[in-house]
Amino acid sequence: MHASLDQLIRKLARLPGLGPRSARRAVLYLLKNRDRLMVPLAQDLFDVASQVRACAECGNLDHGDKCSICLDPQRDHSCICVVEDVGDLWAMERAAVYRGVYHILGGTLSALDGRGPDDLHIDKLLRRADRLAATEVILALSATVDGQTTAHYIAERLAATSVEVTRLAHGVPVGGELDYLDDGTLAQALKARAKLVS
Repeated sequence: MHASLDQLIRKLARLPGLGPRSARRAVLYLLKNRDRLMVPLAQDLFDVASQVRACAECGNLDHGDKCSICLDPQRDHSCICVVEDVGDLWAMERAAVYRGVYHILGGTLSALDGRGPDDLHIDKLLRRADRLAATEVILALSATVDGQTTAHYIAERLAATSVEVTRLAHGVPVGGELDYLDDGTLAQALKARAKLVS
């Protein structure tokens, strides 16, 4: 095998969800479709690498210093949804139900990984909430120990302000059956129960 092919396979194998075998299959497929897929893909990768950058305001990826969400005057800039990374922001946008702005932390607090408050964009969030005169900060963090620790830390830091701190509901998913839920999800759903409105 040519060295450049081997190098490409090894680099693709580092991507999430791909191993060496999947990377080999992808490279072979791209080579068989060189003009239709491989060359345009290489151009797209170059364009993204040279043009896309993190928004100076929230951390989202876009072409300018500020992303289209932060620049949108139709968005409610007094409501900030805090997420761990860009993938979470994209998931929220796919749901198309939230019309505020976002703030990407860049991860969660983790003693095991040595990630503390200074490694995340928490102070930037606090300054931004103050500057935007935010009325609500939604903590849309994962329901893991690290996610919940991060949520509690941020809530404590915002406790002295007038900002209302909320979090996404956790519990039974739409279409979920109780028999298939794990104990933690079921317990959380029971704790977060709400009054049934008729």
